Amino acid sequence: MALRDVLLSIAQTPHRLRRRALVTWTPAQEMNEVRDRSGASMRRRLEWYDLVGLGVGGMLGAGVFVTTGRVARDTAGPAVFVSYVIAGVSALLSSFCYAEFAVRVPVAGGAFSYLRVTFGEFVGFFGGANILMEYVLSNAAVARSFTDYLASTFGVTEPNAWRIVVNGVAEGYNALDVPAVALIFLLTLCLCYSTKESSMLNMVITVFHLLFFVLIIVAGMWNGSARNLVRPNGLAPYGVRGVLDGAAVVYFSYIGYDSASTMAEEIRDPARALPVGIAGSVLVVSALYCLMSVALCVMLPYTEISETAPFSSAFRAKVGWRWASSVVGAGACLGIVASLLVAMLGQARYLCVIARARLVPSWLAKVHSSTGTPLNATVFLGFCTASIALFTELQIVFEMISIGTLLVFYLVANALIYHRYVKLGTNRPLHVILFLLLLTLSSLGFSLSRKIDGWCRWGMPLFGAISLAITTVFHCTVRQEIAAPPSEWSVPVMPWPAAASVFLNVFMITTLKVRSYQRFGIWSLVITVFYVCYGVHSTYTAEENEIMQQAMLEDGTGDEDTKQDKSKFTGQNILENLIPAYFQTAVWDKIGRLNK
Repeated sequence: MALRDVLLSIAQTPHRLRRRALVTWTPAQEMNEVRDRSGASMRRRLEWYDLVGLGVGGMLGAGVFVTTGRVARDTAGPAVFVSYVIAGVSALLSSFCYAEFAVRVPVAGGAFSYLRVTFGEFVGFFGGANILMEYVLSNAAVARSFTDYLASTFGVTEPNAWRIVVNGVAEGYNALDVPAVALIFLLTLCLCYSTKESSMLNMVITVFHLLFFVLIIVAGMWNGSARNLVRPNGLAPYGVRGVLDGAAVVYFSYIGYDSASTMAEEIRDPARALPVGIAGSVLVVSALYCLMSVALCVMLPYTEISETAPFSSAFRAKVGWRWASSVVGAGACLGIVASLLVAMLGQARYLCVIARARLVPSWLAKVHSSTGTPLNATVFLGFCTASIALFTELQIVFEMISIGTLLVFYLVANALIYHRYVKLGTNRPLHVILFLLLLTLSSLGFSLSRKIDGWCRWGMPLFGAISLAITTVFHCTVRQEIAAPPSEWSVPVMPWPAAASVFLNVFMITTLKVRSYQRFGIWSLVITVFYVCYGVHSTYTAEENEIMQQAMLEDGTGDEDTKQDKSKFTGQNILENLIPAYFQTAVWDKIGRLNK
């Protein structure tokens, strides 16, 4: 590109932002024109049970082995299972929102595609880039924890025993984790080869992991006593506030079900399989988490539960199983491999579809003709994940994740309400936007009241009642008719499930540490600068060139007037299909001048 073109593009940045930031595509265009940019298609070889296995494998990681003990001891007490129920309900509501979108827009882009067809290009890119970064960071953290659990399986307790410590490098970045990198590269090769075979590998690992969970639950219940649930200070010694705080902590054990929605292009019957796979996996995992937490709390009073290795220490103290830590380590390793496999599967498809939209280099969108997998995106993200896992300490990575995922869940719930009642319905946008704004503010008031001393007793009931009242008024005044053809599956009793998901995700976001908000601010700035400097120019230029080329297509026959008529017809037809009304005028003027 010549320097003159670069300077011209920079000068036109405000104009291009106005034209591109709010551009939306229809689901039909996402499934046809946009998908065709990958060249070969992803192969539809997965069934509903593959999705359930992927969802369960993605969620059943090693976090539950640590999180449950810490929350039971310091936050919720024996009522930790109630915290898991609340978190599970929140995850289920979010999964409903994902399921309806996945049925209506069955492409591999997940939340990125859902937000783009609803709120426009910039919001879609903002949400997609956030969840993509969270995938990479969390996968690096999970891979490093694999080394810890693998070492504990062989009885090694020293944290860095299997890592190479390099002198002269900053603390937190000087322990090189070679086993984590090796695991990431092996899984990357597997994912490049075939999605179906990767799903089969995940299914085998997940079955063994489920058997391991069942063993812990049965052994814990058999050797425990129900009296430990109320000793020494009752079922909920930290009160309702402790149970809610515990729900915010354990909620992150459910993150991973959204990976199943990125398999939409590889499912044989998306309308039937996607709701079953996404929501079904959340229900299975919720049941397992609740039973695991009860099994732990019946074995020991909550005050005696170990914070770092709760299950292995409980079996050692109660039953005398000194080998329990090795068994728990082996089970955790299985869970880590499965969750890492599913997460890496999902992150590659997110990047592939973002590249299809031309917001990142288009070579990342290519699907290999032989394997039917997004090869370039898989290899690129595998390299990025391995690089972070090699150097970065686990705690540093953990402090930086979660807010982006919760933000995307919040945006998807808002998008479902707007899409249902404005895009598909007959309601005015202002009516729905005002409801979403008031619901967010009341949810924020409820969540902050919990943190401010003196406000908890009256603030939480007040703002909770306001949220209910706002949703009730909206439900009674909004028009429920849908102009578009009905979907084969949709969220029932709308807008209540999506509104509850908005409320709960706002609540979860307010529980995060300051470090998460700092990271989010920096990363949001990077995303915005990248979009302004690259994304908006890439998409604007590509779409403009596409329209010009289509408008000038001729078969070489006919007189000049016929050519011009054909050109005008083709250009206008494409313009009406691809570009919203407010963008049509400017581009059509250019085409008109070209024809003259």
